[in-house]
Amino acid sequence: MTPVQIQLYDTTLRDGMQGEGMSLSAAEKVRLAHRLDALGIDLIEAGFPSSNPKEAELFSLLANEQFSHAQIVAFGMTRRRDKTASQDPALRVMADCFAPVCTLVGKSWKLHLEKVTRVDPEENLAMIAESITFLVEQGKRVIYDAEHFFDGYADDSAYALQSLRVAAEAGAETVVVCDTNGGTLPDVIAATVRDVSGAMASSAVAIGIHCHDDAGCAVANSIAAVLAGATHVQGTLNGYGERCGNANLVTIIPNLQLKLGYSCVPKEQMARLTDTAHFADELLNFAPNPNQPFVGRNAFAHKGGMHVAGVNSDPATFEHLDPATVGNARELLISELAGKGTVDALAKSAGLDLDEGQSRRVIDRVKELEHAGYQYEAADGSFELLLRKESGDYEPLFRLESWRVIVGKRADGEVETEATIKIWVGDDRFVATAEGNGPVNALDRALRSAITETYPHLSTIELVNFKVRILDENKGTGAVTRVLIDASDGSRIWGAIGVSENVIEASWEALVDSLEYGMQPGQSGDGRGGE
Repeated sequence: MTPVQIQLYDTTLRDGMQGEGMSLSAAEKVRLAHRLDALGIDLIEAGFPSSNPKEAELFSLLANEQFSHAQIVAFGMTRRRDKTASQDPALRVMADCFAPVCTLVGKSWKLHLEKVTRVDPEENLAMIAESITFLVEQGKRVIYDAEHFFDGYADDSAYALQSLRVAAEAGAETVVVCDTNGGTLPDVIAATVRDVSGAMASSAVAIGIHCHDDAGCAVANSIAAVLAGATHVQGTLNGYGERCGNANLVTIIPNLQLKLGYSCVPKEQMARLTDTAHFADELLNFAPNPNQPFVGRNAFAHKGGMHVAGVNSDPATFEHLDPATVGNARELLISELAGKGTVDALAKSAGLDLDEGQSRRVIDRVKELEHAGYQYEAADGSFELLLRKESGDYEPLFRLESWRVIVGKRADGEVETEATIKIWVGDDRFVATAEGNGPVNALDRALRSAITETYPHLSTIELVNFKVRILDENKGTGAVTRVLIDASDGSRIWGAIGVSENVIEASWEALVDSLEYGMQPGQSGDGRGGE
């Protein structure tokens, strides 16, 4: 049988931006719209074309963009109670904008009529019908969002359903039932959507679902609605949105398509899911959630030795689907729980071939180091260096003679930091001094100034994150400190670790590992004989 086609409606650019800390420029929203189009989203809600200058700029930019699949949607409300639809300025702007589809939000809960809009029930129905009729007459396809529908249905089901009927009779192609407060549970969602589907069966209108996540059920509620008859699903990337967020399309799409057999996006475009989710996070300057289903870094990460042995034998033993299907990849985490299979698999991925004794020594060394405070799950660069040292395939960038950091504060409050390093590269001795905005920055600059001429690829490696953690807080300023540094060469990111009672020494250790890993054979442009 042909799978049921689900119409995907993304509201990241509008509803998603109502979350705390969410802000994108008009140009950034255009970039994200193109990513949504490439993923296979059908409808992209751009927002209110008349609400503010940024939205006006966005619609101006989008009018000149070409999309291969998606259509842009303008969002607005039903007419004001004291104006006709043709006289309402916001509806006129929607009618005149380039967007072929318009979504109108209206009331379906009598509590809101009494407390918010202050109109009687019959006038509210007229506002819905006349607004939709006006936009349809202007050549627009119209989607009607029934705000607070589930609360309204629980309060007065006949009136809530009547609000949908007048929308359908006025020409709406889709009526969307919204769990705006986000407090409804899946069983109620399913039962209500079945009732709606039955009540609207005589019309050609499609049924849609729009859920918020205040009870932690937005994804489950959206899936329950589809199983009950909805064919139009609204949500945001990564669940962005006001309060606890909206239904997360990144989780809904693979569940509907890969688990339940619905058709959402072409198979080849499903593989863009992880990149799209991470692109949105990076654009918003958020760290991607490592535990997000399907696309998180840990979604297919394996730490226990038994788990690793299982996926090495047959991935189905500990993975519910092939991570490549959604554009993700398997991660094997190294820790004191790791077995030989984990070590051998990570060595193989680094192009190394360890014998039985070498693998066992690596495992024993990891257990010893983790007992001392090291943690290699987030320090893949440092772990590969450990593998290379054990295999004999390791060459240090330099030999350290000494380093020194001086930190001083002047009477005017200015803090000055200066680092001096003395190192050997082959038979050549280098001495370099540099200032920085802190000890690690000064050491980094001094080291690079000493050896960049020998290793020019170092200039492409940047430190992108620096994290410090106190391991035994009861010792106060004498506690052991763990430093994690993330570095990047522009195409990939790796982690390095250092542990010491001296935070500067721990930072130096992590700094050196981050640079040495980036310079190992096989890394891009390393200048040391790699591919």
